[in-house]
Amino acid sequence: MKKTIWINGLIGGFIVTAMMVVATILCYGNENFEGSMVLGYVGMLLAFSFVFVGVKNFRDKHNSGIISFGKAFKIGFLISLIASSMYVFVWLIEYYIFIPDFMEKYTAVMMKQFSQASHTAAEIKEKTAEMEMYKELYKNPIWVILMSYAEVLPIGIILSLIAALVFKRKA
Repeated sequence: MKKTIWINGLIGGFIVTAMMVVATILCYGNENFEGSMVLGYVGMLLAFSFVFVGVKNFRDKHNSGIISFGKAFKIGFLISLIASSMYVFVWLIEYYIFIPDFMEKYTAVMMKQFSQASHTAAEIKEKTAEMEMYKELYKNPIWVILMSYAEVLPIGIILSLIAALVFKRKA
């Protein structure tokens, strides 16, 4: 079971981190920070498809075609956790070493786009306060880690639940 989890988690992790790096380069190189969201989500779905591969592989090749919902979910969750941890680790390197001014630029672009849309002064003030809060949170590595996990891990958990429902099989 461990080998299946590690192999699929690492493959998924390499995919999601590679797509994140490409998306970040595209996003950071574009003055409007556009064009990376679709690429990011496609990368996550492609990476987390290895949850399905891992659960099915374990069930069919290592467990005589039988697996409980709980065991299937556990395998899927651990695969997702490995892939998500790789994502978070690479983002920390990318953010702190290569693009430490990311939040400044991101906040400026988001505020420019928000203010160009038809919003009231109160809405703009509220959005400004929200973006300032995120900039403050991003000064603490713990919050960077938590927010990064929040970007990817929920998708992995949902797909783990789906995989467990699809592949569960009683004797």
